Amino acid sequence: MEYLSKSAYAASRNWSKPWVSKLAKQGRLVLTPAGLVDVAATNALIDKTSDPSKASVSVRHEQERASKGHPSADPIGPAAFLQAAPGDLSEPGGLRPDFHKARARREHFNAMTVEADFYKNQGTLVEMSAVDEAAYTTGRLLRDLLLAVPTQIAPELAAMTDAWGIEKHLMASIRRALEDAERISTADLRHSLSIKKDNHAE
Repeated sequence: MEYLSKSAYAASRNWSKPWVSKLAKQGRLVLTPAGLVDVAATNALIDKTSDPSKASVSVRHEQERASKGHPSADPIGPAAFLQAAPGDLSEPGGLRPDFHKARARREHFNAMTVEADFYKNQGTLVEMSAVDEAAYTTGRLLRDLLLAVPTQIAPELAAMTDAWGIEKHLMASIRRALEDAERISTADLRHSLSIKKDNHAE
């Protein structure tokens, strides 16, 4: 195994000393108790936590900023980044998250979002809040319609003496109430979904 001082490691990678110091502050250098850089482990860690499509540009820009004494352009430090990252993105041993896993996770959820938007536009996927609201409204409507039936038909039933006739009258009244609830609840659901869709489009 090869161990180098920070300055020697910087020279071996053709990097500036300030850039290597920045890597150390980010926790991207694997150091021995004596403060030497474990070359193989550090190279592996840097490769894992770097964006391969932007690595060369990032290195050049950071070297230029560091050589001119400018502060880093990173919006947050490594500690804050690790605290904000989802738990399953962190590597064992407290290492920084694997860039490739993070990018794959991001692309996965981006694809899921696009797919969900597609099904919403097709009308095959709706928002749960709209369905919950319509279900609650339908339940209240059905309750009110059924509770109104006795008041509506009580005078008619009072004048009836035939049990079969009373049963038929009750069934017809209840059926009308249920049919009214079905028509109104369907219209209410469509109205709720159209409002949600319009709000989502805005």
